[in-house]
Amino acid sequence: MHTSDYRSGEAYRGRQVLVVGCGNSAMEVCLDLCHHNAFPTMVVRDAVHVLPRETFGRSTFELAVSLMKWLPVKLVDKVLLISSWMILGNIEKYGLRRPSLGPLELKNTQGKTPVLDIGALQKIKTGEIKVVPGIKRLLHGRAELVDGRILDVDSIILATGYHSNVHSWLQVGTEFFNKDGFPRQAFPDGWKGGSGLYAVGFTRRGLSGASMDAVKIAEDIGRVWKEETRQAKRITACHRRCTSQN
Repeated sequence: MHTSDYRSGEAYRGRQVLVVGCGNSAMEVCLDLCHHNAFPTMVVRDAVHVLPRETFGRSTFELAVSLMKWLPVKLVDKVLLISSWMILGNIEKYGLRRPSLGPLELKNTQGKTPVLDIGALQKIKTGEIKVVPGIKRLLHGRAELVDGRILDVDSIILATGYHSNVHSWLQVGTEFFNKDGFPRQAFPDGWKGGSGLYAVGFTRRGLSGASMDAVKIAEDIGRVWKEETRQAKRITACHRRCTSQN
């Protein structure tokens, strides 16, 4: 199944579960499976940034946003990676390779969100969550990995990301979106379409990108409301003058 259909690890108690993916969803599913006495194995095909949920007593996300007000992205990335190494240690020896680009730069350029650890990394360190490379092929009740190992598998959960389904329900203004369901205009100009259509969070820049969209949309709605209010007042005043003259 896909993680969008996942509800609880209770149904997987005692099972060997292969979780394909290494993002936030995959980590959280693996942790939940551990809590329900299942045996998760996480398939890590790509490099991934894993950051602590809190850094020096503050939310890592909050810290990053604060630093970006004063420092360039690459320097903020260095701060995050150094603090992450101090808190989490060297995660590469557990099969989690870090990308060459920093977490924020990677998010801004490729839309890949870093993982905020909520406890799964400790389970990886103790071996309760196993980490393996990509799958070469699936067999009956087993999976052959790219390194030649064969694993017994009872269930497979795909934590392989999501896609936009805008075109399946939007009937007006579809020209605002490209074939992948994202605004045609690149960031930071993809927040406004025609006929009162707005888009929040399609920036692939996480909560900070959604926040920027939301502020611009609120300002735009306020501007439109003021213009319509002024116009309505002028019409009302004109109507009253005409009525008094008659």
